[in-house]
Amino acid sequence: MMMSFALLLHQVFFGGLAAMAFGLLFNVGFRALPWCGISGGLALAIRTGGLQLGWSLEAASFAGALAVGSWVQLVQERIGVSRNTLSVAGCIPMIPGGFAAKAILGLFALTAPTVQEADKTLIASVQNALQVMFTIGALGTGVAIPSMLLRVRRPGGVKGSVTPAAGAANKTR
Repeated sequence: MMMSFALLLHQVFFGGLAAMAFGLLFNVGFRALPWCGISGGLALAIRTGGLQLGWSLEAASFAGALAVGSWVQLVQERIGVSRNTLSVAGCIPMIPGGFAAKAILGLFALTAPTVQEADKTLIASVQNALQVMFTIGALGTGVAIPSMLLRVRRPGGVKGSVTPAAGAANKTR
């Protein structure tokens, strides 16, 4: 199976552009926008590669989110941008909005006074809704795994944090 370099480049460019636009909506600083673009481009590059290799949308989206989550965990300290901002902005372009729209429109079609082939419409709507739910679940899981496994631990704890024992000692004074 031959991967299309032009499609991959297209997805990287527009995934990065979409992630930067969502970064603007999230009110991140202009300094962080290129990093949002990189995370979105990486996510769609991995997902597109997986889809071209024959993976399901859910598996390819999981791999893309896992790559973004891992990348964010590794570079966040050096670039000084919030992990959540980079992860979410990078993964939002992978949300399957087309399938969500088909599911909703199919359910609306079932409310018409006369419905042609209601059973087929219902099955198609439920299939689309399930694909959306499983893809979003894969995105969330893919982002969460690296944050649990690759969490940066500083020796001596985080500056300004209060340990439970210190907090209890302060209350008794």
